[in-house]
Amino acid sequence: MCDHVVHEQEKQIMRQAIEFSREKMIAGFGGPFGAVISRNGEVIATGFNQVTSANDPTAHAEVSAIRAACQVLNTFDLSGCEIYTSCEPCPMCLSAIYWARLDRIYYANSRQDAADIGFDDAFLYEEIAKDIPDRQIPTIRLLEKEAILPFNEWRAKPDKIAY
Repeated sequence: MCDHVVHEQEKQIMRQAIEFSREKMIAGFGGPFGAVISRNGEVIATGFNQVTSANDPTAHAEVSAIRAACQVLNTFDLSGCEIYTSCEPCPMCLSAIYWARLDRIYYANSRQDAADIGFDDAFLYEEIAKDIPDRQIPTIRLLEKEAILPFNEWRAKPDKIAY
């Protein structure tokens, strides 16, 4: 459990994420989800749900904010930044947050609050934990001997940028 003491500045940034979620939802962009990425209390980027307006199932608020912050800071590594999201991140967004190396996650609504309005991620959490043959979408491995060649080349590549 985190022993972090919440400061007024953090509450203000979260209020921005919440208001952004409401504003963009009312404007018709998508579901009621907003996110803000900050560094040292300064807002770097914002994001909002655009799944239905952009016809993009990955256009969640957190992913949109991460993409925007990476562009602003010209990096794929958001260490030193924090994300404020109007709702507990779904499994996809949580993964993106970890890949982006954000230092901290602040969230307002819980996954249960989201489920109560029709955004239930429980199925995804359950699917991830299953062995591949037990998942609902059939997943078939093909051409692994061919596919390993670029992996071997990556392993040996002297000028690669690790991430």
